[in-house]
Amino acid sequence: MRIAILGTRGIPNHYGGFEQFAEFFSVYLAENGQEVFVYNSHNHPYQENFFKGVHIIHCYDPEGKIGTVGQFIYDLNCILDSRRRNFDIILQLGYTSNSLWHFLLPSKAIIITNMDGLEWKRTKYSKPVQKALKFAEKLAVNKSDYLISDSLGIQKYIKEKYNKDSTYIPYGAIPFSNPDEELLGQYKVEKYNFNMILARLEPENNIETILDGVVLSQDETIILVIGNHDTKFGNYLKKKFNDKSNIRFIGALFNQANLDNLRYYSNLYFHGHSVGGTNPSLLEAMASKALIIAHNNDFNRAILKENAYYFSNAVEVKKRILEIKKNDNLQLIQNNFDAILSEYNWDKINGTYLQLFQKSISKKG
Repeated sequence: MRIAILGTRGIPNHYGGFEQFAEFFSVYLAENGQEVFVYNSHNHPYQENFFKGVHIIHCYDPEGKIGTVGQFIYDLNCILDSRRRNFDIILQLGYTSNSLWHFLLPSKAIIITNMDGLEWKRTKYSKPVQKALKFAEKLAVNKSDYLISDSLGIQKYIKEKYNKDSTYIPYGAIPFSNPDEELLGQYKVEKYNFNMILARLEPENNIETILDGVVLSQDETIILVIGNHDTKFGNYLKKKFNDKSNIRFIGALFNQANLDNLRYYSNLYFHGHSVGGTNPSLLEAMASKALIIAHNNDFNRAILKENAYYFSNAVEVKKRILEIKKNDNLQLIQNNFDAILSEYNWDKINGTYLQLFQKSISKKG
């Protein structure tokens, strides 16, 4: 099969969850004899034309110059390029800025769309943008040949809202098994004596709520805030908590070994995401044997079940910080790790995607 993956900033991953999936899945496809192409932003750090057997197509992406509207132009450029390459399948990861151009997608290709989360709920968007995203969601649902939901909650929502079926395929994570305590020295922390947050610094990820709870607790344990903080909201958070020496904003981090070790050796790992489906960073925390304190919502509970602690406000964060220790909760940690091995492993997930692709081709004849 000749397969294209659109909707990410590119591989190898230097941004987020969809990029991580695109990297793992595209390499898996190439290793299994498929001809696969991934679209990359022209300014992606990786400038080669091949990555581990995967074709890389660089398209102009003006987002860095003109802001969010640049995503629409980048996706348009990717879709226009796809029209001349005779793809059998186009996998779209997300719909926010590409569904607008659905009428330009090549008519002979099978269009498969991963619906991501409920993007229109994100508080970073204005009311008009949220309304536009709802429209984009409707377009993606109605104009795709096949839909993928990365959580049962999203699958249920699509069925109830649009009466459309979708295939449930979550994300995966790689089980972490090689801890290296020496890596902690780079971050000036000691094993099991620091807490952490890993997320994009956006309001719906509840970082401010978590840090308010840290302040309320008056606990001086270091908490690492990992994520790009050179944003409007990031600067707001840095200013608000500037006088709290135990709150350390360390920026974005994509070194997998460092991330895995930080999660493994942390005391409490806060996961504040409240919008979306199966969040990749949550699965990676489970795979790294972190003790997870998660925002209390259906998406997080569907993954973690009773194997985590939850919070809804700063007072509850304070309570978790003062009352919970990692070493007292080893069974919860092991339960989450076992779930990665049995349900959220990449081989199983990649295989399920490939089966869907093969089924779609055979149905087309």
